[in-house]
Amino acid sequence: MKRQRHSRILATLGPASSTPERIRELFEAGADVFRLNFSHGTHEDHAARYHTIRQIEKETGRSIGILMDLQGPKLRVGKMKDGRVTLETGQKFRLDLDPAEGTSQRAYLPHPEIFAALEDGTDLLLDDGKLRLRVDSFGPDFAETTVMVGGPLSDRKGVNVPGVVLPISPLTEKDLIDLKFGLELGVDWVALSFVQRPGDIREARELIGDKAWIMAKLEKPQALEHLEEIVQLCDGVMVARGDLGVEVPPQRVPVLQRQIVRTARAAGRPVVVATQMLESMITSPVPTRAEASDVATAIYSGADAVMLSAESASGQFPLEAVSIMDSIIKEIENDPSWRTILEANHSTAEASTADAICCALRRVASILEPATNVAYTTTGFSALRASRERPIAPILALTPRVETARRLSLAWGVHAVPCEDVSDLGEMIDHATDMAAQHEFAQAGDTIVMIAGVPFGTSGRTNLLHVATVPQKYVRSIATIKKPCPSSTMGKVFCI
Repeated sequence: MKRQRHSRILATLGPASSTPERIRELFEAGADVFRLNFSHGTHEDHAARYHTIRQIEKETGRSIGILMDLQGPKLRVGKMKDGRVTLETGQKFRLDLDPAEGTSQRAYLPHPEIFAALEDGTDLLLDDGKLRLRVDSFGPDFAETTVMVGGPLSDRKGVNVPGVVLPISPLTEKDLIDLKFGLELGVDWVALSFVQRPGDIREARELIGDKAWIMAKLEKPQALEHLEEIVQLCDGVMVARGDLGVEVPPQRVPVLQRQIVRTARAAGRPVVVATQMLESMITSPVPTRAEASDVATAIYSGADAVMLSAESASGQFPLEAVSIMDSIIKEIENDPSWRTILEANHSTAEASTADAICCALRRVASILEPATNVAYTTTGFSALRASRERPIAPILALTPRVETARRLSLAWGVHAVPCEDVSDLGEMIDHATDMAAQHEFAQAGDTIVMIAGVPFGTSGRTNLLHVATVPQKYVRSIATIKKPCPSSTMGKVFCI
């Protein structure tokens, strides 16, 4: 199941993609990581999908990542009289803590933390920004506003407070219950919604520890004021353009997307571009030309992955959406200018041994044109630093930890394989050439470039680069040893 592309596809599962047959079809069409959206569905639903994915992983032999996306604090108005009222531009409108049904004059807003953070003149956005209110006065349990942009307002519509850092945790009581369930299940990534400040990542890290990697969903403009620190604290980043596009002008979203991708790439953190990538495919078997260009823009910028939301979760054409996204990525990566653009956007490496080795890997690979690069990694550190460099050849990550292999399935250019650990240089070379051939990344006579840390088994110590040639086919099992194989690089491999 080798992918013929570097960028990855993150597909959301839902009502349209819950059967074992459909999930396998999505995987075979190109989905590398599956998203379980805990804003919808029951724990039983998510558990069934999780076990289906693990069964597919077992049958195909390819590591598959699973990301749980926490709902986060959803700020919403209460119920409205008859389910819907209309607000007229210029009228007065009150928000308060009275749980009575809303009218065209007032509505229940069960979030005192919003009132605590308000200032005169603050804008409140309702229903994904379709309605806009200007705050005239406020107290600890109310806000008097003027409707600047009117329209219909129905039950439980969302509320956004642009430009304001709200004094709330990104983890609600529901999130804590879901998080405990997901970690016990064995998810690989936890997407943290509504990140506003670095402390939000620290709070989540205390609960998650090393049980999963944390992805910060950047959907609040306040988070961008602390972008570099947030990126350093998390393990990956998602450009959540849905809510982000509500709180900032539409023309700012592409600029912020580019800023986030560049910052994440510089730090060596996987970055996902998400929301409305192929939105029309919820009801159409083909995307618009603009949507195809949107996916292409993310790939040209060097994003690690692009994500499908409703397209694969509840749309009418989930399989087609994954297939077309796969085709777009391959087309872009076959464009000669794609590599030129990646090189032009390459950021300066850190002054560390690991980055020096990985920079050398990229340079050596550009000269020798190896069939593949091999990264020995325990925690995923070496593979991620190699991925940061965006080398031409794919990265075969060999790790003794199955959880590391699954987490790395989201990283650009990385094909991760769980396997036994190595103890010395000779074993490393023999094992790397064997695995490269076995997984069809190289064949006899091909050059491969490998990186590792010495002493072996020590995490975060990438300090070795080695070039090797794949020998003729051999069998490594000591149970079948009959004579030394003359093509063995270090005399440690035997053939029959």
